[in-house]
Amino acid sequence: MHVDHVRARQHGGADDIENLALSCSRCNLTKGPNIATIDPDGDGFSVLRLFNPRTDAWDNHFELVDGAIIGRTAIGRATVFLLNVNEPIRIEMRRALVELGQWPTSAKP
Repeated sequence: MHVDHVRARQHGGADDIENLALSCSRCNLTKGPNIATIDPDGDGFSVLRLFNPRTDAWDNHFELVDGAIIGRTAIGRATVFLLNVNEPIRIEMRRALVELGQWPTSAKP
């Protein structure tokens, strides 16, 4: 796991606990300093903030469908798009975690 700055330092993010979250290394490296992206189902121009694990409820923005994380909202879709969380190996890993009873049934902050 990496310690991620929810809002990157270059965008004024602090090093305090309220701005830090654990992240898998792949997601953290893919996110980089990004704090926003586009909704892939939107108009291609509207910029949306990313999911904030400190203030947003996971269940409001995402759902797990056969190992894939699906965005329920524009913020969820934008975050899934930017982080590329549905690579085949990651979907298989989530399927295995669900089968083992290790995937959380709820991930609310």
